[in-house]
Amino acid sequence: MLSHGSNPDKGVVSYMTTKDTNETFDNQYHETESPIADRAAGMDPEDMEEMSFEALYEQSFGNIQEGEVVRGRVVQISDDYVMVDIGYKSEGEIPIAEFRDEEGNLMVGIGDEVDVLLEYHDDDEGTIFLSKEKAEKIKVWDDISRIYNEDGVIEGRVVSRVKGGLAVDIGIQAFVPGSQVDLRPVRNLDSLIGQTFEFKILKYNKKRRNVVLSRRVILEKEREEQKAKTLAVLEEGKVMEGVVKNITDYGVFVDLGGIDGLLHITDMSWGRVGHPSEMCQIGDTIKVKVLHFDRENERVSLGLKQLQPDPWTNAAEKYPVGTKVIGKVVSLTDYGAFVEIEEGIEGLIHVSEMSWTRKVRHPSKILSVGDEVEAVILSIDPDRKRISLGIKQLEPNPWDVIADKYPVGTVISGKIKNITDFGIFIGIDEGIDGLVHISDISWTKRIRHPSEVYKKGQEVQAIVLNIDKENERFSLGIKQLQPDPWESVPQRYPVGSVITGPVTNVTDFGLFVELEEGIEGLVHVSEISKDKVKSPNDEYKVGDRVTAKVINISPKERKIGLSIKKAEEQEDRSDYRDYMNNARAATSNLGELLKGELAALQNAENSDD
Repeated sequence: MLSHGSNPDKGVVSYMTTKDTNETFDNQYHETESPIADRAAGMDPEDMEEMSFEALYEQSFGNIQEGEVVRGRVVQISDDYVMVDIGYKSEGEIPIAEFRDEEGNLMVGIGDEVDVLLEYHDDDEGTIFLSKEKAEKIKVWDDISRIYNEDGVIEGRVVSRVKGGLAVDIGIQAFVPGSQVDLRPVRNLDSLIGQTFEFKILKYNKKRRNVVLSRRVILEKEREEQKAKTLAVLEEGKVMEGVVKNITDYGVFVDLGGIDGLLHITDMSWGRVGHPSEMCQIGDTIKVKVLHFDRENERVSLGLKQLQPDPWTNAAEKYPVGTKVIGKVVSLTDYGAFVEIEEGIEGLIHVSEMSWTRKVRHPSKILSVGDEVEAVILSIDPDRKRISLGIKQLEPNPWDVIADKYPVGTVISGKIKNITDFGIFIGIDEGIDGLVHISDISWTKRIRHPSEVYKKGQEVQAIVLNIDKENERFSLGIKQLQPDPWESVPQRYPVGSVITGPVTNVTDFGLFVELEEGIEGLVHVSEISKDKVKSPNDEYKVGDRVTAKVINISPKERKIGLSIKKAEEQEDRSDYRDYMNNARAATSNLGELLKGELAALQNAENSDD
């Protein structure tokens, strides 16, 4: 073939050789219906020779019109063009770019037949302009019309995400609304880019070059077909295979084939499940058991754990009381820690079972989620699916030996661990503190708060008063290290004795008088004076020193009764006796003087005589 110029946009036109032209003519002559062909069929060979060869040649191409799609054969491939023979005067060239895919791979070979569009032909120059892409688009619209009318499906590849949906390549660009992409809304439409699907044509408009597709229509039809098959075999107790379709906080929806079933989180495992996503992911194929089927409302409840036996069935035999077990801490609460012994079986370690001696306010002070811990079975109730565990039982109870180690009356020394409103705690042994109640600090002092006398960390001595093993209480006393001064009060302040001391308190019912440090007596209002006293506050104030007589003593109740009135009466009687004694003494002395004077007078008279 001879090349005759080129056009980079519309291709290069080449003249065919005589041989090629004759072959083309023969084919066209026998296959094309035309007046010339009819005449030639009835002519003698000699007459045919007279007929203009060029006329026959021109007539053979008379049926090919501009804008028509014709089938051609690839005869040559160059670096820039693909030459296609459509049976015309010359071969047309199409830019090679029209035959390359997105990756640049050439998708045609010599001898391949292709559909092309005759855009324009110039007989004077023997030039024809072809287009493969335009031919494909025309063919696509024909296919679209045919598929739409026949209610068929068309295959397309998702090329991009656009506003409101997806752009799909079906030979031309079509649109799939977001609501028509799947049976359920697709959150991530970008994940579909590059994938190929079958679509239904909802509507099309060739003039506006607009095609709307739907994948959902196909899926709904398939789902209905699957649903009918599934409903035919679906029954309670049946084990079926399904695909995880959706995951929520409360469970998983499983597609059993056209109908969804709910696998609740409580039916996923005999053990603890924090979230359904821990057990499966969307798209997973799983086996489940049909627990309940409401055919009327098409509701299906599924179970996964039911495919395995309940571990609580033989838990009592497997874990008798006293057995040591090892488990993992799976949860902490204010009152204890839950430990998984095996999948589906958990036990509770109450805070009271964590230490013999420490007061555990929260289990997080000892344990953390994920810790592996050894514990002892304290009790088990398979019916209620409860197991009580303890970790302090792994060690001997120190309260079992504390009474032997520190019998009542033992004097101990220790540091003050804590000071409260009601007393002080003294460290005895590891984890064991003894309490000195505020009332056992001093026999005589009135202590409002122990911090008035002691400080935290101070070393003190105390005596063991009582040990309550059952309630884990260790009672100590400090004042008991000294004898009770009230025991000797009756000897030191016998009834009838008179004391003098300061007023420490004045009340409506009397006066409190201090006999010595820590020991006070009460002067009742009726014992203040012979005269009636309406209010002691009118007569006395704190600090006044008074003299009173001891009228009664009760060491057990730690009470001393005093009387100012009787002390005054006793003093008055004493003064009277003194007065009378002094008066008698004076009279006796006067008599003696008179007697002496009389004797002197008599002696003088006798001497005169």
